[in-house]
Amino acid sequence: MKKIKQAVYAIFAVALATAPTMAGAQWNLGKSNAGSAQLPRATIFDIIGNTMNYLLAILGFIGIIGFVISGILYLTAAGDETQIEKAKGAMMYSIIGVIVALIGFVVIQAVNTWLNAGGNI
Repeated sequence: MKKIKQAVYAIFAVALATAPTMAGAQWNLGKSNAGSAQLPRATIFDIIGNTMNYLLAILGFIGIIGFVISGILYLTAAGDETQIEKAKGAMMYSIIGVIVALIGFVVIQAVNTWLNAGGNI
């Protein structure tokens, strides 16, 4: 388990270290071959927005799985109070997780709207 955790941390560190390089690739630094290569012309804003929408879809899918698992736990409890409490806790944590993620998404969208002030990017 410790080796898996170290591997995940290493992958995260490499991704974090290479993020500025990937972001820097979006700017044209006088190289004319980027336009002739027919590369996508998405901005960093578009990439982040698409990533956020993708992560929100994954979060919704995970939330539904959490609801289903807690429902199955509740149905199979057969009167066992500890199992019922476990199912209620799982449902509560699923709901809280989805609400926190949606609040985060709404806050980011609101800040983006305020910073743009109605202008187009």
